[in-house]
Amino acid sequence: MEEKIKYEMEFPIQASPSLLFQYISTPSGLSEWYADNVNSRGEFFTFIWEGSEEKAKLVSKKSDERIKFKWVDDEDTPYFFELRIQVDDITKDVSLMITDFAEEDEIDEGKMLWENMVGDLKQILGSA
Repeated sequence: MEEKIKYEMEFPIQASPSLLFQYISTPSGLSEWYADNVNSRGEFFTFIWEGSEEKAKLVSKKSDERIKFKWVDDEDTPYFFELRIQVDDITKDVSLMITDFAEEDEIDEGKMLWENMVGDLKQILGSA
């Protein structure tokens, strides 16, 4: 298996951190923009896209700040994906910071996917 490379992205979002957090941390919020459907049982979240399912374990969560998942398939690896809300101390601008991993030849595709999904999130939030 090829080594995956960590990449980070930043998306300015015009929404309050608490509202944004609802969309990145709850099954109902995530199913509005990230996956077709999301279910959770305890610390495990099941993401469903067009009939395919992926399970992720909730690694850490800090209210109104960040949520971090690890795909069950990546359990024995250092790979994860994290959605973090960053607020500028001076301007109070809100950004969604995304950390993810992909194989070298899939990074551009991964970034495009995040851009499309966060675009959907911005439309839902009225931030587009």
